[in-house]
Amino acid sequence: MTEPVCAQKSPFGVTVRAGRKYFWCACGRSAKQPFCDGSHAGGAFEPVLFEATASEEIWFCGCKATSSRPLCDGTHNKL
Repeated sequence: MTEPVCAQKSPFGVTVRAGRKYFWCACGRSAKQPFCDGSHAGGAFEPVLFEATASEEIWFCGCKATSSRPLCDGTHNKL
């Protein structure tokens, strides 16, 4: 697999907690979107670490085509 799978054509809104680490799924195959569940194993993709500096709602990319990984940059509007 050389291209990620589009999990959904909209971002995932997640309330993160300050000081916590989150691993965003880059391959699009995780059943626990937008986070990694290990489905990428043996492939070309690795999860992307996101460390929350504040407790707030974050918009994680769902289409997996963002240029600001792991955050949504609106690319899904062009797909």
